[in-house]
Amino acid sequence: MDVSLDAVTDFSPSEAPFLPREAPLKMEPQNLQQQPDRHGRPFRILDTTPKLLWLRRLFVFGTAILLTGFGVYKINQVFNSLGVSTLGVIVLVLFAILGFWIALSFTSSLGGFVSLICRGGLGLGIQRTGALPRLKARTAVLMPTYNEDPTRVLAGLKAIYDSILATGQIDAFDFFILSDTTNPDVWLQEERAFLAFRQATGDHQRIFYRRRHQNTDRKAGNLHDWVVRFGGSYQQMLTLDADSVMDGSLIVRVVSAMENHDGVGLIQTLPVIVGGRTLFARMQQFAGRVYGPLIAHGIAWWHGSEGNYWGHNAVIRTRAFAEQAGLPHLKGRPPFGGHILSHDFVEAALMRRGGWAIHMVPGLFGSYEESPPSLTDVAIRDRRWCQGNLQHAKILGTKGLHWVSRTHMLTGIGSYVMSPLWLLFLLFGILISLQSHFYHPEYFGTKPTLYPHWPRVDPVQAKFVFIGTMGILLAPKGLAFIAMLFDRAALRGSGGVLKLFLSIILETLIGGLIAPIAMLIQTSGVISILLGRDSGWNAQNREDGRVSLREVARGYWVYTVFGVLLAAAAWSVSQALFLWMTPVLLGLVLAIPLAALTASRDVGLGLRKAGLLLIEEETAPPPILRLAAENDRLRTEAMHAPHQPPEEAFALLRTDRTLLDAHLGALPPARKPGSAIDANLLVGLVKLKEASSLKTALSKLNRQEKAAVLGSAEGVALLENLPE
Repeated sequence: MDVSLDAVTDFSPSEAPFLPREAPLKMEPQNLQQQPDRHGRPFRILDTTPKLLWLRRLFVFGTAILLTGFGVYKINQVFNSLGVSTLGVIVLVLFAILGFWIALSFTSSLGGFVSLICRGGLGLGIQRTGALPRLKARTAVLMPTYNEDPTRVLAGLKAIYDSILATGQIDAFDFFILSDTTNPDVWLQEERAFLAFRQATGDHQRIFYRRRHQNTDRKAGNLHDWVVRFGGSYQQMLTLDADSVMDGSLIVRVVSAMENHDGVGLIQTLPVIVGGRTLFARMQQFAGRVYGPLIAHGIAWWHGSEGNYWGHNAVIRTRAFAEQAGLPHLKGRPPFGGHILSHDFVEAALMRRGGWAIHMVPGLFGSYEESPPSLTDVAIRDRRWCQGNLQHAKILGTKGLHWVSRTHMLTGIGSYVMSPLWLLFLLFGILISLQSHFYHPEYFGTKPTLYPHWPRVDPVQAKFVFIGTMGILLAPKGLAFIAMLFDRAALRGSGGVLKLFLSIILETLIGGLIAPIAMLIQTSGVISILLGRDSGWNAQNREDGRVSLREVARGYWVYTVFGVLLAAAAWSVSQALFLWMTPVLLGLVLAIPLAALTASRDVGLGLRKAGLLLIEEETAPPPILRLAAENDRLRTEAMHAPHQPPEEAFALLRTDRTLLDAHLGALPPARKPGSAIDANLLVGLVKLKEASSLKTALSKLNRQEKAAVLGSAEGVALLENLPE
């Protein structure tokens, strides 16, 4: 019988504690200035490294360099055909960097195309089909959460639980909800949802909940805390995100591969984006499903045993993680100093540095996540990712890193630095055109010179360079389309050949219009970080609520103004330049309606009804997604109203005795004399003692004080004695 996750059962907390017996595992911060202790493991792991991997890497980088060299030669003919100039050299350097970035993506996608056609992307003895292997060791499934809707999070986790249960190997897994939540109302909702999760599964022995009262070092610190307290009991840990869903059979196959290869430290799956309803989210999930496998197969094809980690939907050897992935604090203040934000890249690099293989297996499907619903939500998340990736500049010099690991970090940095470089390339191109229009240097005067002061733009060569660049830029989409033709199920799920083709065109056109807006958003993020502004840590929006046009206009008017100014500059030079820049100008000038349109749920679902931007996972959902959808339906029905705020924590405890008993049983021990003093707790207790009623207490306590008294047995006792 289906039971809502909001339901609560009667059980004694002493019979089913929130946490299992601790099994500490040592995890020390790594010294980045010294070679690591590899404990006798070789740096090169030959048993899981694909044969002729060096040849694949030579093809990817060698071909990218050749393409870049040819492009630089051609762009030099465009801007410096009559000699060398300062602006021409600047444009040349910018084009070389940007051209290599595009060329590397293209050559990597060629490798991905080969891997897709040959049905690669596995390795480590993993099979797509057939009988499931039997697991021998215990694995912990870790679900970190931070101020998320707990019923939504646990709806996905319950789907994972049920899917693993269907494999017949549930005894090999324990499930941990690792909370870093700071909102006290959400905290109590988490505890109630946790108790309901246990009731819904009937399993009080394998499902656990832990909330940190001090969320030191954010998500990395959350996982570190679990490792040093409980990691000794588990050979592997499966790390998830709050929106993760994974098929049980996929989990069993990947965990078995880890068990069978002692030198492997991490296996990353390919999360496919699902559940999109707004136009923006549906574009993201379509691009991720159609182009994503090509890209993932490509990087797995030449990464080999030096793969990367994306922070979730990956199986990690707990001992390897504890031994090598302890993160130090970087010198200096945020945004570049302090704890490491984008911890996943660094953890993978440190594990590889320590002699452990890191693999990606994009050939297995069954790993899913969700996309933010709008460009605004992506921009908020990207601001944090941008800071974390730029922070990697301080880690590039770490002793003992594999060169591919350094490449991962350079790629992460480049994914954000390229936006301001594209903007500079665009602006310098306009400057050259302006100077060509308003200045007319004498190339053959009284003193003839081979080096004119200003470059001459060759329009014919410029056209060829533009066509070639766009061809390389769009080629991965064409390759992905061809690869989809060989996958009948995916092709049918996308609506057939014609609908797939039209969807690619639609996604490319809208994505092209959004690109200049994203370029300016990322550029402003890079600039603000370089100016020393920390991104903070906010919960991610996962709901697709309506946004008013006024709110959109307030956030995007600056891009429209910039587009108008850029259009005026282009028009003042020539109509030809204006027409060449039309795609960029249109996206900027239409920033407000584009942001509103892409955030629209009605438009997104309308295109779905028309058979566009479809993916196989929504037209023929696999069992794990059907489970998740059913759990989410029950959650929505139990809420009675969408997007409602969590119930007030004090009121919840006073009306639910079972929850109160469980909450008290999970509280940390009382402070001992001489230990650190919590100022929020002291102030909160005083306010509770002086309050004449619950209503008065709530009006006096701030969020930190409220959380502190809820984490104290004394505070809860004072709460119980307050009248309404």
